[in-house]
Amino acid sequence: IDPAGIVVTNNHVIADADEINVIMNDGTKIKAELVGVDKKTDIAVLKFKPVKPLVAVKFGDSDKLRLGEWVIAIGNPFSLGGSVTAGIVSARNRDISQGPYDSYIQTDASINRGNSGGPLFNLDGEVIGVNTAIISPTGGSIGIGFAVPADTAVAVIDQLKQFGETRRGWL
Repeated sequence: IDPAGIVVTNNHVIADADEINVIMNDGTKIKAELVGVDKKTDIAVLKFKPVKPLVAVKFGDSDKLRLGEWVIAIGNPFSLGGSVTAGIVSARNRDISQGPYDSYIQTDASINRGNSGGPLFNLDGEVIGVNTAIISPTGGSIGIGFAVPADTAVAVIDQLKQFGETRRGWL
């Protein structure tokens, strides 16, 4: 998300890891350090030192998503390498009982194990979600995938970058 080497993924992807690496498209493996995690939204921010210039993705406004809108999910399912799938937004603000901040984007774009932490793009090339979860009795995609909306993720990412943790108000 930043050419300086800031990366976003899911907390469950890096949880309990002894070492974290970022693997570039050309296969280059670079050691990354953990900036911070938010278990309640399942977001993690990493930092690494790029070996060559990077281009950052841009976040879009997930509140403007409409049901039926086309989206593209990118990930690394089953460690096969880069994968791109397309589908539509099936629902917004979906509660799947994963935590206090459930408000997922539901899509039928094929999301499998290994897609977690990858971007969900709109057709303008903006990240509108972070692929996070699936419902699957078999472990594979059955067309029900979920992403943390960009509007939720950006607020959490900003706090993790600034403080290394999230700081939520409460009464």
